[in-house]
Amino acid sequence: MKKIILTLLTAMALSGCVKKDESLNNDTKSATAVPASTLFSYAEKQLSDVLATSAYNVNIFRLTAQQWTETTAISESDYDLKLRNVPDGFWNAIYVNVLRNLYEANKLTEADVTLSAAQKSNQLAQINILEVYAYAVLVNTFGNIPYTQAVDYTNTTPKYDDASQIYDSLLSRLDDALSKLNTSAPGFNTADLLFNGTNEISSWKKFGNTVKLKVGITLADVEPAKAQLAVEAAAPNALQSNADNVSFNYLTTTPNTNPLWVDQVQGHLIDYVAGATLVDLLNSLNDPRRPAYYTAIDTNATPQAGDLLVYKGGAIGKVNTYNKFSTFSNTIAQPNLPSLLADYSEVEFDLAEAVERGFNVGGTAEQHYINAITASINYWGGSANDISTYLANPKVAYATATGSYKLKIGTQKYIALYNRGYEAWTEIRRLGLVLPLPPNQTSYLNRFTYPITEQNVNQANYSQAAAAIGGDNIATKLFWDKN
Repeated sequence: MKKIILTLLTAMALSGCVKKDESLNNDTKSATAVPASTLFSYAEKQLSDVLATSAYNVNIFRLTAQQWTETTAISESDYDLKLRNVPDGFWNAIYVNVLRNLYEANKLTEADVTLSAAQKSNQLAQINILEVYAYAVLVNTFGNIPYTQAVDYTNTTPKYDDASQIYDSLLSRLDDALSKLNTSAPGFNTADLLFNGTNEISSWKKFGNTVKLKVGITLADVEPAKAQLAVEAAAPNALQSNADNVSFNYLTTTPNTNPLWVDQVQGHLIDYVAGATLVDLLNSLNDPRRPAYYTAIDTNATPQAGDLLVYKGGAIGKVNTYNKFSTFSNTIAQPNLPSLLADYSEVEFDLAEAVERGFNVGGTAEQHYINAITASINYWGGSANDISTYLANPKVAYATATGSYKLKIGTQKYIALYNRGYEAWTEIRRLGLVLPLPPNQTSYLNRFTYPITEQNVNQANYSQAAAAIGGDNIATKLFWDKN
């Protein structure tokens, strides 16, 4: 009998434990439903992170723009994208971390009955503008990409859309988003990490028009009429000064520090040095931004006090000794360095180009060019004397600088886009700047090849896309690249 009673008590005890375990298994600290605002904030940070990071397997654009080069691990400087699957890393960072979260944020916002019509309209417009920005980055990196069937996790084999048609859609989406922004209502408010609720919707109008200006001017060589319509509509409403710059502001303490600082300083990575291409250009112009861009070094075999310090860049795509060359400055090596998504300087360069193309945006090409350089030097801490001296340099002055308007504007825009590797790389290709080739290459890196995962998982659509653009290789030019 005792055995039977004990068995029953044990069963009862176990039954009680099971019931308690069921309640304990409920994780009260993890959200079961994520609000749209959280997904939007996360997407903003992830987009900023991927454009700011210097991680080998995600963002090598500072290397492709030859702002930096490597010392021993020189594969990326030599345009080898396969060693660390760089295209996969960048592709996934944008599609999964940015666009997927914006897609979900859009659905939740649409379904949110607690929002006023005006606030819902603003939030959907903010999501739309950020999606356009992210898709433009992908198109400008790869060419044809999944678009109409993208970010649906139930479809693992999305079709690739034509890049030029995607551009048409992006312009339409921008027009729609800009028409729906209402300054009398909030958007995501403080959940919007780009503007933190300060002049939020008016700031998004400027940001959206700046994106439209960028998309429009990119089409100028291939579809000038369409480019002109977009640029002329966007120009009066784009960023008006450095105070309007769109940036993600990192903190001084982890985990919300600039990924570049995490990679290079916290991670003690000793591999990147200044690229000779940009450093030599800066030296030839006596550019006042050099101290903000790079460290000055003593090149004497036996350094001693009083030696002249110089800015020196390493050879592109070759082995370089780390301590023999300049590296990124202390200005760059800060944990709270902002990640710029758009700035006034590039707007003014775009307007200078627009004037040269005959677009009606007001002003002269020379004045917009001066405004752009002035804004850049101011941003990097230069003085009024630095600006006037630099602009008086015959190699810089618009009337006397060498080359076509594309070369004049492109050269100075290339300089101003330091530390924004993706943007600099895009302008190099778009404006036809000629950079030296690494030793093992016969072509500049005109695009990223498609990810290995796409070739394996989405083979039929990948093959069709590769054939449509003229071959999945780095020499293939994108549809807007006519240089």
